[in-house]
Amino acid sequence: MNGFCKMGILIAVLGIWFSSSLVKGDSKAVTTSLTTKWSSTPLLLEASEFLSEEGQEKFWNFVEASQSIKTSEHDGSDYSSYHEMLKVACQSLSPLQQNLLKFSLSLRSYSATVQAFQQIAADEPPPKGCTLFFSVHGEKTCEFDSLGNLLQAASERPKPFLFKGDHKYPTSNPDSPVVIFYAEIGSEEFYRYHKQLVLKAEAGEVTYVLRHYIAHPSKEKVYLSGYGVELAIKSTEYKAKDDTQVKGTDVNATVIDENDPIDEVQGFLFGKLRHLYPDLTEELKELRKHLVESTNEMAPLKVWQLQDLSFQTAARILTAPPVDALMVMKDLSQNFPTKARAITKTVVSSELRAEIEENQKYFKGTLGLQPGDSALFINGLLIDLDTQDIFSLIDVLRNEARVMEGLHSLGIEGLSLHNVLKLNIQPSDSDYAVDIRSPAISWINNLEFDSRYNSWPSSVQELLRPTFPGVIRQIRKNFHNFVLIVDPIHETTAELLNVAEMFFSNHIPLRIGLVFVVNDSEDVDGLQDPGVALLRAYNYVAQEMDNNYAFQTVMSIYNKVKTGDHLKVEHVVSVLEKQYPYVEVNSILGIDSAYDQNRKAARGYYEQTGVGPLPVVLFNGMPFQRDQLDPDDLETVTMHKILETTSIFQRAVYLGELSNDQDVVEYIMNQPNVVPRINSRILMSDREYLDLTGMNNFFVDDFARFTTLESKDKTAAVANSMTYLTKKGMSSKEIYDDSFVRPVTFWIVGDFDKPSGRQLLYDAIKHQKSSNNVRISMINNPSEDPNSQNTLVARAIWAALQTQSSNNAKNFITKMAKEEIAKALEAGADILEFAVGGMDINIFKEAFESPKVDFILSHAIYCRDVLKLKKGQRAVISNGRIIGPLEDGEMFNQDDFHLLENIILKTSGQKIKSQIQQLGFEEDLASDLVMKVDALLSAQPKGEARIEYQFFEERYSAVKLRPKEGETYFDVVAIVDPVTRDAQRLAPLLLVLNQLINMNLRVFMNCQSKLSDMPLKSFYRYVLEPEISFTTDNNFASGPVAKFLDMPQSPLFTLNLNTPESWMVESVRTPYDLDNIYLEEVDNVVAAEYELEYLLLEGHCYDITTGQPPRGLQFTLGTSTSPVIVDTIVMANLGYFQLKANPGAWTLRLRKGRSEDIYRIYSHDGTDSPPEASEVIVVLNNFKSKIIKVKVQKKLDMMNEDLLSDGTSENESGFWESLKWGFTGGQKNEDVKQDKDDVLNIFSVASGHLYERFLRIMMLSVLKHTKTPLKFWFLKNYLSPTFKRNKELR
Repeated sequence: MNGFCKMGILIAVLGIWFSSSLVKGDSKAVTTSLTTKWSSTPLLLEASEFLSEEGQEKFWNFVEASQSIKTSEHDGSDYSSYHEMLKVACQSLSPLQQNLLKFSLSLRSYSATVQAFQQIAADEPPPKGCTLFFSVHGEKTCEFDSLGNLLQAASERPKPFLFKGDHKYPTSNPDSPVVIFYAEIGSEEFYRYHKQLVLKAEAGEVTYVLRHYIAHPSKEKVYLSGYGVELAIKSTEYKAKDDTQVKGTDVNATVIDENDPIDEVQGFLFGKLRHLYPDLTEELKELRKHLVESTNEMAPLKVWQLQDLSFQTAARILTAPPVDALMVMKDLSQNFPTKARAITKTVVSSELRAEIEENQKYFKGTLGLQPGDSALFINGLLIDLDTQDIFSLIDVLRNEARVMEGLHSLGIEGLSLHNVLKLNIQPSDSDYAVDIRSPAISWINNLEFDSRYNSWPSSVQELLRPTFPGVIRQIRKNFHNFVLIVDPIHETTAELLNVAEMFFSNHIPLRIGLVFVVNDSEDVDGLQDPGVALLRAYNYVAQEMDNNYAFQTVMSIYNKVKTGDHLKVEHVVSVLEKQYPYVEVNSILGIDSAYDQNRKAARGYYEQTGVGPLPVVLFNGMPFQRDQLDPDDLETVTMHKILETTSIFQRAVYLGELSNDQDVVEYIMNQPNVVPRINSRILMSDREYLDLTGMNNFFVDDFARFTTLESKDKTAAVANSMTYLTKKGMSSKEIYDDSFVRPVTFWIVGDFDKPSGRQLLYDAIKHQKSSNNVRISMINNPSEDPNSQNTLVARAIWAALQTQSSNNAKNFITKMAKEEIAKALEAGADILEFAVGGMDINIFKEAFESPKVDFILSHAIYCRDVLKLKKGQRAVISNGRIIGPLEDGEMFNQDDFHLLENIILKTSGQKIKSQIQQLGFEEDLASDLVMKVDALLSAQPKGEARIEYQFFEERYSAVKLRPKEGETYFDVVAIVDPVTRDAQRLAPLLLVLNQLINMNLRVFMNCQSKLSDMPLKSFYRYVLEPEISFTTDNNFASGPVAKFLDMPQSPLFTLNLNTPESWMVESVRTPYDLDNIYLEEVDNVVAAEYELEYLLLEGHCYDITTGQPPRGLQFTLGTSTSPVIVDTIVMANLGYFQLKANPGAWTLRLRKGRSEDIYRIYSHDGTDSPPEASEVIVVLNNFKSKIIKVKVQKKLDMMNEDLLSDGTSENESGFWESLKWGFTGGQKNEDVKQDKDDVLNIFSVASGHLYERFLRIMMLSVLKHTKTPLKFWFLKNYLSPTFKRNKELR
């Protein structure tokens, strides 16, 4: 009975509607798709590339496991194949990483990576008729059997260049020949050859590298997503629409899914109605059409209706349930022109308005956001919606996921996890300084005591006296200390001393010191070595007169040296003879000279401070960078430093930290950045960290089990097995140890049965005596296969750690590290002779003499496979950071350990320690946790600091979605005005993120008031799907498509794509004019098909001599087989250049002609070849922007040549000349003249069918009225597919 009622009501509604409806025809739609130029790549290969970024071990494990995908039983559909592949790929992934994998596959973000390998293979090129092939140092074969012959002669040929993204089998021997295997994972042939190559690699016979190669590419293209499509309402003030009838409108687009289970319009669920009443399908279709048209009213709004639209839209969104609020925001913002009239009836509460306005004060004050601005933060990281595309966002999510899951696995959860995550512990850029209070430095002036500075004020309070900006204050205090460490013979020394002399003579408030680093061999005297001669001359004059006069003498000596010449002994002799004619020069410079002061001390100071290659300039102990030592730059840089440090001293004086009676130099040298020694290996920015997030119960004393573990688990087993030495002589495992958390952990790696390993350990223990922050343990890396004789010290150390109290163990190990005791042991002395008091000798002896040496074997495997060290190589691991391998003879002493500790404490150790202490872990576990968290956080790519935002009110003006309990969650904050373009993009993005990640989401409204114009005049779709979709018969759906359904038919629309900046797309198939879409004249669907034509390679180029862009310089991009595929010209504006490319490995060259004749490439950054490589190789293997920097230099014999002239005219360097030169490629004048007479070049830009008609008319008219050959130039991106396909134009 109830069913009859409902049926009756529905028929009544339909009847009323039919009597009033005058609307006819189906709903109209616009669809947009974007594909690549290259063929669709297998998802199996894309999944392998995703895993490769998680680690090469995961990649190779997947390669092995993928063999089961083909053999497993399934129905053969796309759906089952996809899920079988996911099942294998997800074995080693967390649920969050699994979601990110599905999202990456939906985006097809690794298709470019696979295609890059395909292009590299095509450049080999592949032997004919091969589905896979091997390349051995340039020689290729399809047959595995012939590989042996190629390997025999491989050493005679150079090794191939390996790219950063190459897949190298982990246990490959680096010295063996390189076999590159081009094949498709998943094919039966692949697995057969792969197994054989793995056996060869594990035997050390080859270095096995795998590259993807698809012998039979798919005919399908890759459907892309991650871009926006705008359907903007166009002004109709002037005619732009072509009235030519469109023919042949067959399109290949799926628009409305008839089986959509919801399909809601104005409260009617048409999906359900179609299911309940299949016999009324046509009538329901007409009713739906009428309701859509009635809601798509586009009448203009009054000004008073516009004023509050932003707040009203926010109110409408916030009244929806939180789970639906994002969907409502997406619908309202993306279809705003048709929703605006209904929104004007929404009432805005005073609480909502007040809270938004209160929050806006904070947005402006702390984040710099004005009303209407938008921002997105993920875990405090700002995601710039304008510059960061979805592919960059995935990288952010993956990095954050790794850190959060690592912290979670270490037992840090919830709010504590986010507090640790927000610690700013990135390696500091602060400069370290060395101590300049050394007698090796000879000071030529002293601001505090020299009479020439008597007129200057001497109070530090003078720093606080107001002056004009940029004025250098002249105060009689040694605030600024400038030390030159030079080799007198070096060619740049004279120029550097000239700069110092200029500072001195111009009364710049600098105390200037000199360190002459010369040959310190006693056999060399000043009559043989000009450096020694200069030092002795300086010392003689300094003794006779003073250091200042001695410095002037040195300047006189260098004035004798001609430009381009080197200092000679006769230069020194001539000046001495002139200034001191009555003194015997031999007595000053000769072998019996008494003027060798500081000769050994200077070299000792230089070597001990570790400041790097000569010359070195120190400012208050901080070394200048190499590129700042150019004499022209040095003056400017030093003046900047003086102004910069003045502000630091001002603050110190203001806060009372520096007073008049303090020694300023002592104050400077007591700063925390001053260290005894600077070690570039420690300070380098390129740092490698161990993954210490593994948790297991394995130990190194079970070698059989240890060898089966993955790298992360091997590291965990090594960490589990560690027993530490601490300052108090107490092992951290002792019950009676205090609860002191030690934030610095050193693992000393070396062969302790060799002097170099023992010395490293001894220096570490010596350093520990001065620090209570450090704990030390050891990893053995034997130089040869272990036996009872060559592991005496290693076994003694291990036995002491395992069996003795901590104090006794430490004292005993210190003894073992001494050289004389090690020699006595080698000579056959009984180890018990060296036992320290209190040792339990019996239990020690039993452990020492045990035949089981699993710990040494495990350590050796660990050093080889995880630390990548050769046998016997040394390294230091500080809080998970690998410093090494140290070279043979490389110094790493107590001062280096001091610097290392200083850096850790300053950047990360103390901050992490304070957080861990709050969590209440025991001392042993807490110190371990500090080490592990430090390794995890420090290993992350350096980025912007995280932003705190805990102060926003969220009761009325925020959409809040809470995370699932008990799981790791992302903290996501969005600030948005719901009637802006940002909202159109942000809403669909947040909807997708909500399906991918567990997040604590807060969306704050940042509305504008008193609007006077329609805020959004366009419809918008953001093409993004969280996972690959399938058709009802379990095949892959055609791909992501932007769909504008049920569009109003009266306006004139224009279609625009918003793609990542580096994408160059063009329309390739549609009969309609996409600049002027008038849906009333369209039968059903406007289907626009776009293609990704190119990925842009961008760059900046500078001439290192002038520091300016080399305007007009030309680059080419190509491969080894086709050297010139595209070319470009360097612009005067920032030296910008742009090259069109696609995924692959490309070689960047200077274009043959004047560019190559005049210039050479000096250096390059952001490329994929080593800086010293002669060829610049650039690999494009993703959809993100690639920006490189290239520095060029004029060749010596071309210094006076002008790039834009041909060597005959001096004035041909204007804009038009450079443009002409760009088109002609730098031809001779006669050639250009000839060309100019023969061809008329016509440039034109046309957009839209109407203007293309005008263009064709113009072209025909010109062709009819001139006999001169014509060349038409068009901007291809603006032309319609119809125009480009026109056969008459070809």
